[in-house]
Amino acid sequence: MSIAPSIPHVIDRATCTALDAADPLAGYRDLFDLPDGVVYLDGNSLGALPRATAAHVQRVIAEEWGTGLIRSWNDAGWFTKPLDLGDRIAPLIGASAGEVVLGDSTSSSLFQVAVAAARLRPERRVIVSERGNFPTDLYVLESVQELLGGPGRPLERRLIDDDDPTLDDVLDGHVAVVVLTHVNYRTGRMYDMADVTRRVHEAGAIMVWDLCHSVGAVPVDLNGAGADFAIGCTYKYLNGGPGSPSFLWVAGRHQASAQPAITGWHGHARPFDFDVEYAPAPGITRFRVGTPQLLALAGLEASLDIWGGVDLEQLREKSLRLTELFISLVDSRLARWGVEVVTPRQSARRGSQVALRAGVADGYSVMQALIERGVIGDFRAPDLMRFGFTPLYVSHADAWDAVAALEDILTTETWREPRFARRGTVT
Repeated sequence: MSIAPSIPHVIDRATCTALDAADPLAGYRDLFDLPDGVVYLDGNSLGALPRATAAHVQRVIAEEWGTGLIRSWNDAGWFTKPLDLGDRIAPLIGASAGEVVLGDSTSSSLFQVAVAAARLRPERRVIVSERGNFPTDLYVLESVQELLGGPGRPLERRLIDDDDPTLDDVLDGHVAVVVLTHVNYRTGRMYDMADVTRRVHEAGAIMVWDLCHSVGAVPVDLNGAGADFAIGCTYKYLNGGPGSPSFLWVAGRHQASAQPAITGWHGHARPFDFDVEYAPAPGITRFRVGTPQLLALAGLEASLDIWGGVDLEQLREKSLRLTELFISLVDSRLARWGVEVVTPRQSARRGSQVALRAGVADGYSVMQALIERGVIGDFRAPDLMRFGFTPLYVSHADAWDAVAALEDILTTETWREPRFARRGTVT
């Protein structure tokens, strides 16, 4: 969906509560354990806790581990969990059954697919990414360059930017792989996945998408776009919990020939033959490495029980309505302090977050003052305040209350208090 739902011209809190009363997704908020008095706008970094998660994880610990013990690898289906849960994620990203598997961290999953992608174009020596990509993506690609380039002759890396150089500037017959994040982690800018993938394929290269800020926030159609590989995390909009595993997707047409970076025991065709030579399992299974993080998978499993009933078009409608509302309120109430909306205003180019520059104020200090007020967002250096709008549990009234708190902090200059300038380890 590319057109944002209209926001009423007269916006007050009563209008916001009326929008909440008419919201078809409003009932999902009750499925999350949100603290009283908190407006949580950081689900784009760590999703809220589903109410059912603690009991489900405790059951896995007490029954499957505590009572079932080693038998649970068979009796509770532990061994196939990464594939089973992958099939449950597949509808959220436009994938088919048998194309998604749970991995370890997003960094390790990116390494797996980036190497596999580059190996499909061995005669080409360039990897393309984006200067504004999440740093771990760029760091991982440095390792891929060294690994596949050979001693003293790494593969070339070309980085695009919003202005110069563009993707079309760097695409040529030397490019093997393009690795981009669908929704930018800082600004919330979203790529047209189908258009970018088409252009990459016209250059003869392989397309890898990072979906960390997309899955569970916006509709994704990997197969419809004709993409090749993708990875994503499950602890943001999917609410799998801190440290919940990544997932990776390999288009069916590549699975027979793709060679992952790490060839582990669980990716073997016959792992319990204990052969000394590696033989790749068929299909997506070859991208498995070792023992799955079963307690982390249990948290994700509880969250996926929620996602089974979510209408993704309604999700996108609400996401756009929330971000449009927030942007309108910022424009009307915070302009005098020079607060700037960095996120694209065109709905088709916007994910489910809004990033602001604080103008005359210090963005880090303003965010810390907001958090003390119970409005939780986050800060990304050098100067961006991020607000994530998770449609399943964020309300229109939350958007109103967040801007009201921002306005008060700027009016009273509370943010200038020295304690708000102290930096924690995690910002």
